[in-house]
Amino acid sequence: MNLIDEIKKSFKNGDVLTRLIYVNLAVFVVFNLVLVFALIFKLSPPPIFSWFMLPASPTELMMKPWTLITYMFLHKGFWHVVINMFWLYFGGKLFLQYFDGKRMLSVYFLGGLSGAALYILAFNLLPAFSDIASVSKALGASASVLAIMVAIATYIPNFRVQLFLFGKIQLKYIAIAAVVIDLLSMAGTNAGGHIAHLGGAIFGFYFSRSWLQGKDISQWFSSLLDGLISVFVKREKKAKMKVKYKRNQKTKDDEFTSRKKAQQDEIDAILDKIAKTGYDSLSKEEKDTLFRMSKE
Repeated sequence: MNLIDEIKKSFKNGDVLTRLIYVNLAVFVVFNLVLVFALIFKLSPPPIFSWFMLPASPTELMMKPWTLITYMFLHKGFWHVVINMFWLYFGGKLFLQYFDGKRMLSVYFLGGLSGAALYILAFNLLPAFSDIASVSKALGASASVLAIMVAIATYIPNFRVQLFLFGKIQLKYIAIAAVVIDLLSMAGTNAGGHIAHLGGAIFGFYFSRSWLQGKDISQWFSSLLDGLISVFVKREKKAKMKVKYKRNQKTKDDEFTSRKKAQQDEIDAILDKIAKTGYDSLSKEEKDTLFRMSKE
């Protein structure tokens, strides 16, 4: 198995956290390779980042509504993506010990959208940003990552983690430190980014506080995801995922037909499970079976 196949298998069999990290890294590599290619051949670099960055201007946002989603997967600098993915992995691992992958995906997206909303509102309502609101743009997964980090810190505030140079620290202090740093950094050159981070943090806090009170404020988004997955799975079933069989001449017709039906029934059962409870609900054996059947 080559590297590409290993990555594909890791992505298909991985949890939501693994996929989010893969997507962020893939977008970073592809976008920056385009810029490197333009530099090597002395071409004018295409404005690919500006097409997918989140504009503070409502007028420009209406022309690029997709940026509400794309901005939270976009990174320019190497350390920008590395640090975000480190914190995503750190917070995501803890989050998945108490919540399922569907909730994590919902918090990632809704935290990013909350960060976008606060960023746009601040830059259009606060006098300090009136001169730059028309040209300001935001990018990065930080709002989404901080939403996950603050959500789990709010849910298990006294949980202790070992940090290099600092020893064991309760999660609540890590989250508080992150929020304070963003507040103090608003006076710097990246005020928009830090405001978006705070929007993500607010959502993460509200999500866990509501959850502790028996409410799931992400349920509507989870239902939306289920609907999209259901549509996709139904299309797949209409295409009737066909498995090719190499028929041995010595195999009897009834044995061949029986085996073929059993394998097709197994695939249908797995697809039905995905439609009802999502891909993450599959066991490792079911994921391996689905992956193997799709390759045959």
